[in-house]
Amino acid sequence: MRHKNILVYFTALTLLFSFQNIEAQWVNKKGDGYFKLSAWYLETDQHYTDTGEIDPNVTRGNFNLNLYADYGITDNWDIVAYIPFYARTYQNDVVSGTTGETIEQGESINSIGDIDIGIEYKLYHSQKISISTTLTLGLPTGESQGGSDGSYQTGDGEFNQFLKVGLGLPFKIKNASLYSKAYFGFNNKTKDFSDEFRAGLEFGLSLFNKKVWLIARSDIVESFKNGSLNAQNSQGSIFANNIEYIGLGGEISYLFSKKIGFSLNYTGAISGRIIAANPSISAGVFFNLK
Repeated sequence: MRHKNILVYFTALTLLFSFQNIEAQWVNKKGDGYFKLSAWYLETDQHYTDTGEIDPNVTRGNFNLNLYADYGITDNWDIVAYIPFYARTYQNDVVSGTTGETIEQGESINSIGDIDIGIEYKLYHSQKISISTTLTLGLPTGESQGGSDGSYQTGDGEFNQFLKVGLGLPFKIKNASLYSKAYFGFNNKTKDFSDEFRAGLEFGLSLFNKKVWLIARSDIVESFKNGSLNAQNSQGSIFANNIEYIGLGGEISYLFSKKIGFSLNYTGAISGRIIAANPSISAGVFFNLK
């Protein structure tokens, strides 16, 4: 039973950090856009329990290739998409440290991940402040019961709707350009998963004539604990519900030109419940369409 619970913690971080590529962009003008191709990687050997303690677990890994797109269809409306077009979940052989014998055979699955499609509307914009609202639909396109025991997952199998309000503030300190962003919202989940409150902060600083950006992010997820999902489904595999965490991440972006750049991101949960305690790493190239 303890080994099965390990699968919950890995899947939780996979799903919750899979949409971390929300960049520091205001609502685009019509025809403008931002596009990013990324690789994301996580390997976890420890997790936060349902009481917030850290316990070890059998090492599992996840890798995906994803496309993020944010395009202005009018001056007030953007369409936003996150598409993990290749997702891999794996576990290596479990080998005895004393005899060298294989205790458990490794396994893996490959599939597309859960796709997020959203639309953002500009509520207010001036030189000092920007306010928008975004509705994101989480589509259950990933594998929720893969592998020989149904525990290898690249998606959670449920359709969710996340509605948030965002606030952005550009400012300067001497000659340095900075910005800050904040959001809060409600994530309605289906198939007896608990709904969630989500909020986050982001700060960005430009250096070297805006060729380098340093970005810090923090995200919070709190469960309403109103779902009735059982710990074990009819296939016998266990799936996470009521996940909670405080995430902290940093990113550095370098612009080769005004339109093309590269970014590197490091993100992890500094506290949580039923979530992996190891950080994830992502890297990608992006294109600004102006």
